Amino acid sequence: MFKNKRWIRALLVGVSLLFTGLFIAPAQMNASTPEASPDELDQNRARLLTYVLKRQVENHFSGKEIDDTLSYAAFELYLKQLDYQKRLLLAEEVSQLEIFKDRIDDEVQTGRVALAPLAFRLLANSISRAELLAEKVLSEPFSFDIDEDYETDPKKLEFCKTEEELAERWRLDLKYRTLSRYLSLLEDAGVEDPLKATPEEQKEKELEAREKVRKQYSEYFDRLKKETLKDHYDRYLNSFSRAFDPHTTYMPPQSKEDFDISMRGSLEGIGATLREEDGYIKVVKVIPGSAADRQGQLHPDDAILAVAQGKDEPVDVTDMRLRDAVALIRGKKGTEVRLTLRRQGLKSFVVPIVRDVVVIEESFVKSAVVADPESGNQYGYVKIPSFYRDFETTRNGGKGRNSTNDVKAALKAFDKKKISGLILDLRNNGGGALTDAVGVAGLFLGEGPVVQVRNGGGDAKVLYSYNKKIAYRGPMVVLTNRFSASASEIVAGALQDYGRAVIVGSDHTHGKGTVQVIMDLDKSLTLRNMRQYMPLGALKMTTQKFYRVTGDSTQYRGVVPDIILPDRSRYNEYGERYLDNSLSWDRIDEVEHKEWPPMDRASLDTSSQGRVAENEDFIEIVRISEAMGKRIKDTRQSLLLADVVKERDDFQGMDVTPHGGKGEVVNDDDKKDSEEDDDKDRDPTEKLIESVLEDVYAKEAMAILLDLDKQQKEMANKGAE
Repeated sequence: MFKNKRWIRALLVGVSLLFTGLFIAPAQMNASTPEASPDELDQNRARLLTYVLKRQVENHFSGKEIDDTLSYAAFELYLKQLDYQKRLLLAEEVSQLEIFKDRIDDEVQTGRVALAPLAFRLLANSISRAELLAEKVLSEPFSFDIDEDYETDPKKLEFCKTEEELAERWRLDLKYRTLSRYLSLLEDAGVEDPLKATPEEQKEKELEAREKVRKQYSEYFDRLKKETLKDHYDRYLNSFSRAFDPHTTYMPPQSKEDFDISMRGSLEGIGATLREEDGYIKVVKVIPGSAADRQGQLHPDDAILAVAQGKDEPVDVTDMRLRDAVALIRGKKGTEVRLTLRRQGLKSFVVPIVRDVVVIEESFVKSAVVADPESGNQYGYVKIPSFYRDFETTRNGGKGRNSTNDVKAALKAFDKKKISGLILDLRNNGGGALTDAVGVAGLFLGEGPVVQVRNGGGDAKVLYSYNKKIAYRGPMVVLTNRFSASASEIVAGALQDYGRAVIVGSDHTHGKGTVQVIMDLDKSLTLRNMRQYMPLGALKMTTQKFYRVTGDSTQYRGVVPDIILPDRSRYNEYGERYLDNSLSWDRIDEVEHKEWPPMDRASLDTSSQGRVAENEDFIEIVRISEAMGKRIKDTRQSLLLADVVKERDDFQGMDVTPHGGKGEVVNDDDKKDSEEDDDKDRDPTEKLIESVLEDVYAKEAMAILLDLDKQQKEMANKGAE
């Protein structure tokens, strides 16, 4: 980062003059002047964008220098985007690109980008080569009786040194894809045991499977060959941006509809936020109340490998641009899309989702009074799917709905029931309005500081709750998991720091403790002759960071619960700490706050662990997490038919939800439709109560509340003595 401000001004004047000279000529062309080629226009646009982006990222929270260290990080991201699966480029071609490892900072400073055009040329050649290799492999039948395997984790692979090595990599990859199709085709044909298929069935289905894979990869290569030099410049600039942190991204211009998808991430039809990462389309968030949320099997960090329309053939979306994948996933209400997913610790599986609009009521706060069958006590249960607030209605003078008021109303309704404790469920809550994070925390804390927000310059602002009346004072447990992020981490952290509630759940929350702003890059343009390159797109950039009242950041580490329960996702890499270039944890000064009467958290934890060790549901969760952990470590994939059949049999019916919630990998459509029909007429509160009583985590939360209530009464009696 530049330190000499006077030198910065001089540099900007100089660069401005440079761009004046560079861009005036095209604007003043006459009929006798040859027009600039598309490549020249792309190059000029890239120069302009590097200049604009460089000016903007100087305000990034991290204060990172645009230097060789940043260049190394940007290069690694760029190489991953080019060929994450290491099946296109050869090692010698990668070596040509690696010359630029420490030069991206220099290219950004000068505006002369050489890496992207070189990568564009090398990748064009490698795509043609891979297409020929794949065609040759798929021209011959596969034998599924040979005991061989291949590595599925690209991180453990090196780039191939020779074409022979590359051909073998393609052979193994295509063989497994054909084997998977072969098994599906046998199943569709009613063959119960694939190992006992007749020779005629084997030959017919192997050929059909191979043809389907051939068609899929023909479309894949056609898509890659349509990429332009402009796409490569955009990929380069995004890698430069993401080198600052994973939430700072360059978003190239596109149609208004797709641009809004990039900005907001909302997918009409299934209801999920997606991003491109390392050649995959990854799920960031499932929208509460959406079709995907109600179906229950799609989860954050899932990689979408293929998309099929109903029973049609799936389209491979690896290495596909987000906007193209979105076009496949979106569709009319009532139509079905089938997503082939990959989740850590599991082999690929198919999730069918019937497209629908978001059911607004499903996204709002849910509450009920639940009678604990063990103790007979009544407990309040409040589920906050997200921290929502209708800002638009409020701005127009109306009374828009918000999560703070909805939680407050639920707590007021509990007053009449005389509950013995409260469960606040923040699992899978990805965040939302900061106003409501402060507001909800204030319902349980009253007046006082809730969170600190600090900018890159070091200035910290404390956000306070001004509630004079506490809405609920009794025993309280907060449920979290690794998908509890941002605003939900603020609430959980504040309630923990005040000693107001017992935090229970996965070993840590997500760790998203940063704030981003979105900047329209066109507004950075001042010279008229530059406007021919508009629109430039947008930059989403990290400018602030959250800190708890204790001074600890919620970034990276997240909130560590007081009581950690077994979790299916224990060995999965969910969370900020697993993202490339994520900002580190740090702390600032504590802000004075009043703590609630002390509780013996160690005693509560000991009692809970004793129950968990004897609980059959938790024992099964531990078994599944250990099995998934083993699969995560063992990334070698067998290509022997008997082994693959056994893996599929072991997988059938396994509950793959990260926290033991809804959803099993069962594709029995008739059964599913029957269950949905029966469910429509049921009272929503009854359904909520039933789901809570079936939830092993909620049941353990009730047991902890019983322990906490006893503990607080004992302390009160001792105090009276």
